[in-house]
Amino acid sequence: MVLASSRLKSFLLMYTPKHFQLSDEQEAISFMQRYSFAIIVTATDNVPFATHLPFLVSKRDDKIVLSSHFAKANPQATEIIGKDVLVIFTEPHAYISPKHYEKETNVPTWNYIAVHIYGKIKIIEGEKLLSALTKIVHKYEAGSTQPVSVENMSEQYLHKQINGIVGFEIEIDEIQPAYKLSQNRDAVNHTNITNELEKKGDYHSLSVAEAMKKHKKK
Repeated sequence: MVLASSRLKSFLLMYTPKHFQLSDEQEAISFMQRYSFAIIVTATDNVPFATHLPFLVSKRDDKIVLSSHFAKANPQATEIIGKDVLVIFTEPHAYISPKHYEKETNVPTWNYIAVHIYGKIKIIEGEKLLSALTKIVHKYEAGSTQPVSVENMSEQYLHKQINGIVGFEIEIDEIQPAYKLSQNRDAVNHTNITNELEKKGDYHSLSVAEAMKKHKKK
């Protein structure tokens, strides 16, 4: 797996100016694990299909693997075997007004973090699917006061639910992160933007401000 290679065709690439590229693979993985509700995109006969799904992001034999499942009734589930797919992870984003700059010579823009991954889908069944479901339920139930677990589900109920889904894995071929966090601005404007976002106080603005501090140009 590589970060932003030129192996893929240009129409698959995410536009990421040099200022906003990320070379830290582990940070991209951690981002995907934190913001793991993502969009999977495939194409059939040049028609794009997309579904919003929760993903489990893990490492296996030094390879990064995504696990999830479709509802069996989802038409996208019947068209995925062996296909190249795009999965889009994104979350914190914030509007940047021209008034945030020292001089109003800049247009309105948006700061954000996004990670695109590319790979091929492989269907999983049986114990492998059950293991993936167990792990993903544990992940998302971790903060519950009375967490649900696959282990405590009745065999009849679990069998019925598993029959209604199509489990899959994606072994990642390429990760393309975009960290657009005003790295191309001078120190004064970078600080102004960060301060203005912190004043807003909402989740997205605070998250972007925190990321801006972390990735501030040295």
